[in-house]
Amino acid sequence: MGNLRPITIGEIDYANAWPLFKSFSRHARELNYELISRVPAELNRLLHAGELDVSAISSFSYGQYSQDYVLLPGLSVGSIGRVHSILLFTKEPLEKRLPRRIAVTTTSATSVNLLKIIMAMRFECEPEYVPAEPKLQHMLKDADGALLIGDPAITASWQREGLHVMDLGEAWNDWTGLGMTYAVVAARRTAAEKQSEELSAVFRALHGSKDELLGQPEALIKLACERIGGEETYWSTYFKSLRYDFDEKLQAGLSLYFKYAKELSLLQHEVDLSFYEEQSPQKVNE
Repeated sequence: MGNLRPITIGEIDYANAWPLFKSFSRHARELNYELISRVPAELNRLLHAGELDVSAISSFSYGQYSQDYVLLPGLSVGSIGRVHSILLFTKEPLEKRLPRRIAVTTTSATSVNLLKIIMAMRFECEPEYVPAEPKLQHMLKDADGALLIGDPAITASWQREGLHVMDLGEAWNDWTGLGMTYAVVAARRTAAEKQSEELSAVFRALHGSKDELLGQPEALIKLACERIGGEETYWSTYFKSLRYDFDEKLQAGLSLYFKYAKELSLLQHEVDLSFYEEQSPQKVNE
């Protein structure tokens, strides 16, 4: 491939993104690349700063900078219903008492703003949101609720000790009837123009990894048990609950999320989903 500099790729460092990345190297053997693994908030920053060419990022971050990015079709982390790893922990059930203060994770933008949308528009509640490190007991010392995402949310859900838990994927689906996309794979428009051959190879390798691991999820389940703990049955349900194809239902849910975010002034502009066009059978038109 023509570019001497390796194409830089951001990998979300949570189990929910493993299908996109854990077999990536097997499908990218001819590609000169550097893979950088971080939490979503850090990847959001790196892609925006131009330190990454393509990355899995928070969907909200795409909304903020959509004019600079193109989405890679058929690649996302979403759910239609329960997501299991984006959870609001509260000391009392919401039906009994709405929270006045919620500690929120600092590791992702999509989930925090999804919570703000659900609380404001579904529950007509506007609590104070306090950024905090993702440690549940510490978060709840001075707050009525705590929002955790990713692997910390999963392990906390196994040891919730009487706390009440709202799964934000389930809450969104119950309210809107739509799916929700928490992370997308986006490339900088400059990379799509100047590194088109490399980006095409990245696109194919991510699809190859996704197809391989979702077709044979035993490797994902084993890895999750080894690294995070839990039972095989839990992880089997977990990976089956997630959607990685970014189909029309998930796109519709994300578009509604962006619409509500604009109405609440969480975003300052309307957002269109703009897709990278790959000349292959997997091509998806904008």
